[in-house]
Formats: sequence, structure tokens, C-alpha cells
Amino acid sequence: MIHIVLYEPEIAQNVGNILRSCAALNAQLHVIHPLGFLLHSKEFKRAMMDYDQLMELQEHDTLDDCLSSISGEVYYITRYGMKTPSEFDFKAVNKDIVVVFGKESTGIPKPILRENLSHCIRIPMHPLARSMNVSNTVAIILYEIQRQLDYEGLSSVEVLKGEDWLLR
Repeated sequence: MIHIVLYEPEIAQNVGNILRSCAALNAQLHVIHPLGFLLHSKEFKRAMMDYDQLMELQEHDTLDDCLSSISGEVYYITRYGMKTPSEFDFKAVNKDIVVVFGKESTGIPKPILRENLSHCIRIPMHPLARSMNVSNTVAIILYEIQRQLDYEGLSSVEVLKGEDWLLR
């Protein structure tokens, strides 16, 4: 199982979009309080559409509470990471994969990153770019993990309209 952990997310639309990505790419979403929005807000509900029917969002009071509830290998996404996603062999992980993303304004606190340097991941980008949108970053990382796991549990054909839809 892949777990996506959002540390104190601030923007409803990002979390709604991330929930959709997690549902589509077979991952469990966790959020750490405090949140910068209400989970029943119009913006959040619009962004997640009806994908909350595919998965249940897990809420936690602290990062420690969240991580202690999951038995997994933990990775941290940060612009300060010294390894790229492809430098990790996710297929070799014999337990759940947990990926922590920081809040939009400040990221993951530096003390947490310092304690986990060997598991800090940086997505390569233009040298003058400070960061990427967190929902885009989640999608990139989730897809890379699923690629390495040979898309386990995902469909490679169109199911809703039928795999032959383009031929009709």
C-alpha cells in the first residue's frame, strides 16, 4: 500500500486534487492537522468531485500520530532532497510506502528533514524554480512509485466506456 501524507495542508483545491490522484493511483491519503481550510468547504468538495466514494481520507492530529499508525518505509519530498525519485528502488520495499509532503507555504519542518536525510527526495526541476505545486508533485511521485511497482492494482485499459471505445 502507498500512503500519501500531507503535513498541515493549506489549500482546499490542492488537497481535493490530491485526493483524486490518490484514488486513481490506488493510494491512501492522510492529512495532518491543522488544515488551512474546512474539509466540508465548497472549494474542497468541488476539487475532489465524487472521488471520496473511492477512498476515505484519514485525519491525524500530528505527524507522529500518523506515522505510528502506518507500518511503512517513510520518504520526504523536499526541494532540499539530495536524491531523485529514480534513485530509490520502491519495488525492493517490503512494507508500505509512506510519502510525506509539506505545507504549501513552508514545506516540511527542517528538523524532520535533518533527521531523515537519506529518505529526502527532490524532484529535478529548472535551477531557478523554487518549487512545484504540491498536487502536481504528489502525482509525479505516485506515478513513479506505481511505475516501479508495474502499476500493481491499476487498469491499463479503459473500463468505464470499454477498452474498444476508440474503435467504435
